[in-house]
Amino acid sequence: MSSTPENPASGTQPGTQPGTTRIVAGESGKPKRKRTLEIGLAIGLVLLIGAGAAVASAVSRGSEPAPAAAAADANPAAELKLGYFGNITHAPALVGVSKGLIAKNLGGTKLSTQVFNAGPAAIEALNAGAIDATYIGPNPAINSYVKSKGESISIIAGAAAGGAQLVVKPGINSATDLKGKTLASPQLGGTQDVALRAWLAKQGYKTSTDGSGDVAINPTENAQTLKLFQDGKLDGAWLPEPWASRLVLQAGAKVLVDEKDLWEKGEFITTVLIVNKKFAAEHPATVSALLKGHVESVDWLNAAPAAEKAGVLNDALKAAAGSALPADVIDRSLKNIVFTVDPLAGTYRKLLQDGVDAGTTRQADINGIFDLTALNGVTGKKTSAEGLGKD
Repeated sequence: MSSTPENPASGTQPGTQPGTTRIVAGESGKPKRKRTLEIGLAIGLVLLIGAGAAVASAVSRGSEPAPAAAAADANPAAELKLGYFGNITHAPALVGVSKGLIAKNLGGTKLSTQVFNAGPAAIEALNAGAIDATYIGPNPAINSYVKSKGESISIIAGAAAGGAQLVVKPGINSATDLKGKTLASPQLGGTQDVALRAWLAKQGYKTSTDGSGDVAINPTENAQTLKLFQDGKLDGAWLPEPWASRLVLQAGAKVLVDEKDLWEKGEFITTVLIVNKKFAAEHPATVSALLKGHVESVDWLNAAPAAEKAGVLNDALKAAAGSALPADVIDRSLKNIVFTVDPLAGTYRKLLQDGVDAGTTRQADINGIFDLTALNGVTGKKTSAEGLGKD
């Protein structure tokens, strides 16, 4: 799959879905009529028992038994189209793709990748069928779920927590200095855009999605934000890593708000892994394989020596976003992030309310947004949706 124009994709992993022909060995020669009848009765009994078990299982789940066609479609997909961003907050994707961990677990399923700048664009691609799954911030995932009345996506794992800051010009020392200023976010309706608008509202400022208000917010592609800030055309931006660190270390910005200070225990989710619901229903084995690669990537990030981690991430960023980063930017970025498969479900009611306050989504019931069954099967642990959906 081709990448977006702004961010060259890291390419696709080779692989094809092998055809499978099952040959059943049997007796040579023409079988006797009695033997044929016995085999037919045995097969019928097995099928009857299997159907009864399927019905019993469906009843125990409180749902109707799945049709035979759905069972037939439960095979691995021929291709998995995966989206992610060229951000350190998407390190599990960067590592999983560059080190081949995802492709390895997909086996014969071909892996294609596409790199995005921010969540709304990735959601648009997911809903259009251009990708099947993507790493993304929580707010675009919530917005898609709300707009589709729960039909579009499921959050199947966490990926990263922390790693977002409001960085500004040195002369800005408090919220009161922001009146009349121009700030940037990666994209309208994205997780950092929502966080910025919600925080400004709490400071008493009015903003608008058209860029007007007490503080102007211009959603801008991350690389352009860096240049505009360096050129003095922006007063600050709410950004994920490594972009917050780039503005601080390469453009002289300072931190006005570290988002972790706005959350209980300093814990907030930055990146999750979501999947198109239709794809997940048709190819549960592929979703499980994706999660195996994802879990291996997170485990690697949490165990690898700092130098090795920085090297792998820098190579992956160069492939995904076109350029590597200085060592100090990588180091500062990684210090602000926790890599975890837990989506921190307890934070989503606040995330939803922030989206409502920001004017980018509407109030809704988000019970069911999580489906962590496959994740729990892969990890052997109980990651809970804390009452917000299936766990």
